[in-house]
Amino acid sequence: MNNQEQILQVVENYKKAIHTQNKDDFYQLWSKQQCSLISITKTFIGLDHIFQEFLIDCIQAAYQTIDLISEDIQINMIQDDYAIVIFQYHTECIKRDTLESYGIQGLETQVMIKEDHEWKLLHVHYSKA
Repeated sequence: MNNQEQILQVVENYKKAIHTQNKDDFYQLWSKQQCSLISITKTFIGLDHIFQEFLIDCIQAAYQTIDLISEDIQINMIQDDYAIVIFQYHTECIKRDTLESYGIQGLETQVMIKEDHEWKLLHVHYSKA
């Protein structure tokens, strides 16, 4: 697989990990360096913080199911081992408390780094439309 295909696979694996909230799958996607995630107005620094406070305490607590759908993915190679991925997203969710359908949409930015010949997430930023 070339860089573009590998990066697209990381995006797909990230979307799957958001859906399943499987800790091992989620952790395997991220860099060994200090990672960060911004979700609209909240900042999460460090992988443990991202997993627990973003994925479990926010996402899993609010939604019985969540699917992250990406559209119009653009990959910008910054250097041989750095890339910025930008795409439009929307979610298809079922709220945990009411069992109602729910969704948001916006832009997502992912910063990736190549470590040990594998692309890893370094930073994710969600903006809401």
